[in-house]
Amino acid sequence: MDLVQQIIERAKSNKQRIVLPEATEERTLRAADRVLAEGIADLILIGNPDEIHRLAAEWGLDNIDKATIIDPENNPKSEEYAELLAELRKKKGMTIEKARELVKNPLYLGCMIIKTEGADGQISGALSTTGDTLRPALQIIKCAPGISCVSGAMLLITKQPQYGENGVLVVGDVAVTPMPDAGQLAQIAVCTAQTAKSVAGLEDPRVAMLSFSTKGSASHEVVDKVVEATRLAKELAPELKIDGELQADAALVPAVGEKKAPGSDIAGHANVLVFPNLEVGNIGYKLVQRLGDAVAIGPILQGIARPVNDLSRGCSVEDIYYLVAITACQAMDAKK
Repeated sequence: MDLVQQIIERAKSNKQRIVLPEATEERTLRAADRVLAEGIADLILIGNPDEIHRLAAEWGLDNIDKATIIDPENNPKSEEYAELLAELRKKKGMTIEKARELVKNPLYLGCMIIKTEGADGQISGALSTTGDTLRPALQIIKCAPGISCVSGAMLLITKQPQYGENGVLVVGDVAVTPMPDAGQLAQIAVCTAQTAKSVAGLEDPRVAMLSFSTKGSASHEVVDKVVEATRLAKELAPELKIDGELQADAALVPAVGEKKAPGSDIAGHANVLVFPNLEVGNIGYKLVQRLGDAVAIGPILQGIARPVNDLSRGCSVEDIYYLVAITACQAMDAKK
């Protein structure tokens, strides 16, 4: 069974409640129909019920009736949500009038449903920007305990089984924080390792903090940052298997790891790679994807107390379908 199918089966084994706030968008509704047909998750669709049912009939989608549909313009919990939102944001000047308007916004409404424990995760982005997806999540759900830095991980399924975990690598940050400081980089490392466990099913994450230097082979302030981040990550998660700074070949190739970082348990055996900044991470995973013909799944947002994931506006039905399963796996882990 390949990794994607493992993720789907894991989601089916403990169905989570996932909000799709862009439910009148065609790709989203088609993906929802497939998710419901296969029993991957319980879905909450936000949108006008008549329109959703009309579109489902028009597109021949037979399973949409299995979803819970919430009309943002006619929601019996609107006032309850507005009062809670006004309370959560009162220090930022939120008025009850403004809150009443915001809880009609599907992205805010979805996060309020999660905040009040009516759902376990949310996916948007087929119509919305990353900023629009993240803003209500950070305002309402907030970051996980001990975390202040949201980041994005990518699953890379390569054709090189000698690397990572039978060719599977989890890498971060590839999506959110352009120039993390040492503390933020440490948080990214801890969160990416957690994503490796909860989504990729890697029971033994081995984290390499990447640099252009291995164990002092070069001297520069950006190397110092990676060294400090490694130290801080060990403080944040003492049980985490992590080492750095390591060059990419030292992290992945046993012979190189033994030569450049003798005595390291991670060098040559890493299955989680943490990039020193977003520029390196984004370029790096796309090179592996295109030149190495690897499958790249994500980005998977991490660091939020409950999973809220962001799609590309160019996403496919399949992308949304897979991200529902991934979000469900994250939701299971967030409850532990």
